[in-house]
Amino acid sequence: MVGAGAIGGTLAAAFARGGAQVCLLARGVTLAALARDGLVLEHGGATERYPLPVSADPAALGPQDVLVLAVKAPSLPSVVPTVTAMLGDRTRVVTAMNGLPWWFLAGGFGGPASGRTLRAVDAGGALARALPSERVIGSVVHLGASTPAPGVVRWETGDGVVLGDPAGGADEVTQGVAAVLGRGGLAASTSEQIQRDVWWKLWGNMTMNPVSLLTTGTMDTILDDELVMELVDAVMLEAKTLGGALGVPMDQDPADRHRITRRLGAFRTSMLQDLDAGRPVELDALLGAVIELGELAQVPLPTARMLFGLARSRARAAGLYPAPSTISAVRGVLAD
Repeated sequence: MVGAGAIGGTLAAAFARGGAQVCLLARGVTLAALARDGLVLEHGGATERYPLPVSADPAALGPQDVLVLAVKAPSLPSVVPTVTAMLGDRTRVVTAMNGLPWWFLAGGFGGPASGRTLRAVDAGGALARALPSERVIGSVVHLGASTPAPGVVRWETGDGVVLGDPAGGADEVTQGVAAVLGRGGLAASTSEQIQRDVWWKLWGNMTMNPVSLLTTGTMDTILDDELVMELVDAVMLEAKTLGGALGVPMDQDPADRHRITRRLGAFRTSMLQDLDAGRPVELDALLGAVIELGELAQVPLPTARMLFGLARSRARAAGLYPAPSTISAVRGVLAD
């Protein structure tokens, strides 16, 4: 498990409960806490402790059957080169993160954008070269968690995990990973086209996360403001049109999705948690890459572009997003 934060820690505990031999790659105060106290999971009023092997050195952990990347998208370019010592000839890589991944347009998916590289999330194609889509098991995680302290994970809501291969379907290894997570207490399933599941989750995240960054509001307060929701609905309808062009038709309206989001109550989005903690935000994976896809598919996204501009300005003011001179994303689409 690369990344023992909210999602990574919850998944690590599920893998351990499901019978897998789990080790953690961590650093700093998280490494110290995990080595001293084990992984601590708080859920449903109970506290569980998992004394798992942990190291800051990938070579010390050695090649793995399955490597789970549960880090924020901005960290990937620096993390991936360090984990090559954990990759064997048959190692599969599970991506457990928000937003559009580098492999999204692999396997003939994406209509007019198929086979292209999303520079917003993989500017020079380094991720695709290091971890080609054939190695990847895509995943979509439908649960909410937080990290109240290093090495401590609070699993708050949801239990769903969907897995699938970028080329379509779920091979034997992917099905095996789902089975382990199922035994570990998650509602794990496989998908015939994991990109559809990625897009469906993104359809909500691409609005609620940036809006929470701008307003510092929880889900319920955002949903309660009808003027804010006019903006959210406009962006979602643009994305619905884009999804249809890419081969991801959406059979829902924004109101249908809002009813699902409402169940989360006063939940703090992952982007709001990153703002509070002073961590880089995932704007490029959640919204910048969508704007790039719109350009590739020639679908206009005027409201999404405005939301992206506002959100990145807020993130820059907090020092959590690169200044214009250092952006390596798409020229003329993501640049100022």
